Amino acid sequence: MDWTWYLFRFDGRINRAKYWLSGLIIVCWMIFLAAIVAAFGARSFGFSVDDIFKAVDPDTYRTLSRADLPLVPAKLIGTPLFVWVFAATSIKRLHDRDKSAWWALAFFVLPGLINQFLDRIGNDYIGFMLALVSFVLATWGGIELLFFRGSRKTNRFGADPLYVPPTGRPGWDQARELEMHAQKAGPPPQWRVKPEA
Repeated sequence: MDWTWYLFRFDGRINRAKYWLSGLIIVCWMIFLAAIVAAFGARSFGFSVDDIFKAVDPDTYRTLSRADLPLVPAKLIGTPLFVWVFAATSIKRLHDRDKSAWWALAFFVLPGLINQFLDRIGNDYIGFMLALVSFVLATWGGIELLFFRGSRKTNRFGADPLYVPPTGRPGWDQARELEMHAQKAGPPPQWRVKPEA
């Protein structure tokens, strides 16, 4: 498998199994990077989806202290890497479902932005409606990418990743594979009596 294409490029299609595998790869990378940061003495460290949307939130930068400064390089390296791999594999999975990459905005970006700024909305009714919209979009996107089968035909994004082309030779020909030797009636040669005896 071409790992560079699989994890970092946005063209083509991947099936459900490869999408689940990409999630496992991202989690393993997060654990590895968190272990490195913990080895340097950080007490609490973790990655979350909120880290992506905290980058556009001005309150995040106001609350940084000197104790947080060693964690900043790990977040600056890890978060873009994880976002890139997640976006690349999610878009390829959307392509497998015969959907444009623009659906990622509805499934991931819009719910994330709503959740980041939800606590600042003064009106409870509007806040509830926005939270409901965010939940529905994120759930729909998760179900669409994680559980539904991709299109079985070649679509505008490429061939079906589960399609196995014919090899050009016929399948198993049972009559050709079995070798039947002619049987001779009579005792085996070692039991025969020599005529001279």
